[in-house]
Amino acid sequence: MLMSTKANRYAHQLMKARASGASIQPLTTTGKITIEDAYEIAKCTLDSRIAMGEVPIGRKIGFSNRKMWPLYGTSAPLTAPIWAPLFESSVEFAMDNVGLHSLKKAQQPRIEPEIVFKLARTPEADITLEGMADCLEWMAHGFEVVVSPYPDWKFEPADAIAAFGLHRALIVGEPRLLSSQTRRNLAQVLGCATVSLSCSDSSGTSLRAAGFGSDVLDSPLHALWNLHQQLQNQTTFAQLQAGELITTGSWTDALPVKRGEIWSSAFSQISLAGLNLSFS
Repeated sequence: MLMSTKANRYAHQLMKARASGASIQPLTTTGKITIEDAYEIAKCTLDSRIAMGEVPIGRKIGFSNRKMWPLYGTSAPLTAPIWAPLFESSVEFAMDNVGLHSLKKAQQPRIEPEIVFKLARTPEADITLEGMADCLEWMAHGFEVVVSPYPDWKFEPADAIAAFGLHRALIVGEPRLLSSQTRRNLAQVLGCATVSLSCSDSSGTSLRAAGFGSDVLDSPLHALWNLHQQLQNQTTFAQLQAGELITTGSWTDALPVKRGEIWSSAFSQISLAGLNLSFS
């Protein structure tokens, strides 16, 4: 474990870089930092942001798409998802599934199409996958805007955890309340669904990516269940609670975005509206 003073120093270094839009070298290039160390830095950041008046309202899961694991990690590919706290200040609900996001001071921004859940009740420690579905109030489509303070998006998993899980913003579409029948089959339905991602700019509109719900640890519900199980061993963090929002990870690779673009998504095999997000 890192000494608390060192973890705090790294946390404030990353917060300063985020505030200014600056790049820094990966923390792992300055010394050995383990996954456990990275979550210690993340806890320091969480405590500091709460002390400054920010309100945590959930979690983001990162790198839950197995197809993306070989693409990230400098010394070795990723082998597991990560997570980070979500704050009220970074979550927006899109009116009529249309959103606008400013890229001011964004560090190499990218976009990810995801499924967002809201927990209606607190899951038990030993809950099953089916029980986790019964804990849900609603699901929605969301665009997560992710950023990297590390040049060229090159980093180790520990670097990503320490840097807010690379989270910048979450734009949430219209929530869909979940019936008992839908919750019963949710893992299978989401695992069979697909999403397409298109971009419009001054040159026209083009399809940029397509993804499958099954790539997200078999389904976004599996990703949520995996996070719950992981938190059982991370006693310095609060366990999942009723009312939290959880964004479960990207169905595609994170794609670079820039001002003036409009990104659109569409689903198949599931009754869920897409989103249109403009960048300024």
